[in-house]
Amino acid sequence: MKKAILAEKVGMTQIWNDQGQLIPVTVLAAGPCDVLQVKTVENDGYEAVQVGFGEIKEKIITKDGSGKKVVRNPHGATKAEVGHAKKAGVDAKKCVKEFKFENASEYVAGETVIKADIFAEGDKVDATAKSKGKGYAGGLKRHGLKSGPSGHGSKYHRHAGSNGSATTPGRVKKGKKMPGHMGDVQVTIQNLEIVKIDAENDIILVRGAVPGPKKSLVILTESVKAGK
Repeated sequence: MKKAILAEKVGMTQIWNDQGQLIPVTVLAAGPCDVLQVKTVENDGYEAVQVGFGEIKEKIITKDGSGKKVVRNPHGATKAEVGHAKKAGVDAKKCVKEFKFENASEYVAGETVIKADIFAEGDKVDATAKSKGKGYAGGLKRHGLKSGPSGHGSKYHRHAGSNGSATTPGRVKKGKKMPGHMGDVQVTIQNLEIVKIDAENDIILVRGAVPGPKKSLVILTESVKAGK
């Protein structure tokens, strides 16, 4: 892998291409991502580049009248996270990820910044993010199962049907599609095309939909199916 970046999902819109076709796109605020650390084989046993994205304030721990410690900023960065970022000469970051770049030795902690122009228009990418949480859902909505008869004499309409498999084996098999929590899981959409890049404003437009709600973290990596 040679290309990757962290981004924030802004939303969806549509644009016209040169052929007059209307293209639905997802708008991503990609980077800038500061390089916090460069992992090497000698020190860490593998090569990788650790990058940070998004600003975050430091946690403020004070004491109340009884002497108990009170965290004034529970969503802030810890002292360890702040100290780690200061080693690279940058502020603490909201999101920290590692990318196993093939050219990891070319990156320098505290100096190299990954921006949207690491990709080019027409590149194919894989988008990874957490899908929207849907809460508790039935089998029909969660797995797309077929519904029961719609007549008045039917004993069920939106039930998943039989869970077991008769007498042998007399149990519910693992992996049975049943009602439960839907969404809020990591999803990767492969081989998406980058339609347009605004390098000045760090904006990337990707054809089609990308997982997750607005303001969610999206990881864009070079597609493993590029050229296919």
